[in-house]
Amino acid sequence: MAPTATSETEALHVTEHSVTVAAPPAAVYALVADVTGWPQVFGPTVHVEVLEEAPAEGGDQLLRIWAVAGDKVRTWTSRRLLDPVARTITFRQVVTAAPVAAMGGEWRITGLEDGTTRVTLLHDYRAVDDDPAAQELIEAAVDGNSRAELLALKNTAELGDAREELHFTFSDSETVFGAAGDVYAFLDRADLWPERLPHVARLDLTEDEQGIQHMDMDTRSPDGSTHNTTSVRVCFEDRETIVYKQLRVPVAMAGHTGRWVIESLGDGTVRATSWHTVTLDPEGVRTALGPEATLAEARALVRRSLGTNSSTTLRHAKQFAEEARAQS
Repeated sequence: MAPTATSETEALHVTEHSVTVAAPPAAVYALVADVTGWPQVFGPTVHVEVLEEAPAEGGDQLLRIWAVAGDKVRTWTSRRLLDPVARTITFRQVVTAAPVAAMGGEWRITGLEDGTTRVTLLHDYRAVDDDPAAQELIEAAVDGNSRAELLALKNTAELGDAREELHFTFSDSETVFGAAGDVYAFLDRADLWPERLPHVARLDLTEDEQGIQHMDMDTRSPDGSTHNTTSVRVCFEDRETIVYKQLRVPVAMAGHTGRWVIESLGDGTVRATSWHTVTLDPEGVRTALGPEATLAEARALVRRSLGTNSSTTLRHAKQFAEEARAQS
């Protein structure tokens, strides 16, 4: 999808990355097409929202994407054209984020004679004001993210049906006799969690911009030990929802994303729910739990560990909001 050189496109830079995947092309295409699953598949992707869905037979789709590029989270809006017959997906950013002035490309998924699949990822891009320093920054981000995405796609697709046993979602909820805004405020101010939550030993919070948070947290286990995680959160105050992705996960996990959702029940109460989506790492499970450990045991352990912490957070958020209502 290399552009022709014109006065407007001559500064566009074109890259190509590819990988061979030991999986059928239909399965590989499905992973690329399903953007809602990208945060669990692609390391850089934090969150994706589908603004306009494409028909099942293919067509236009409008997305908003949040992803880590370098040491920052950037967000942009892209339009994609899905062709499930040709197994190609073209994309073009319609709302860019500096220093990107223009960005587009194409996924090409081709079945090979030996039953494997060749995935080619093309990008074309231009920096704001054609600034050389910005161009280098974009080039490094595109190269790093493309390599990471293709490797992740390969690893995920090659799991085949085993992925269903490794991948699971669960939730915990609390009914709160308080204001949704107070519950949200408690969850948003994670910088105060060490003094508010018994299981948070330390937490450093920084923001790229309002609503995009980086968290470096030490969590205290029941046995007194601590483990460290780093996460990125995208906070939607107008929706009273926070989505997040762990960038550094415990050894038994390959991926962990989640969201905090606050819903009005219409009777003066709200429901606060913590959702977790986890993908286990089979080798990590054996390292953490021993060579005889089963995935079922790992699922139960992860469910109990994450659920205990999120339920504790929800109970404290409930108490905070209900005390605020009582004092109003």
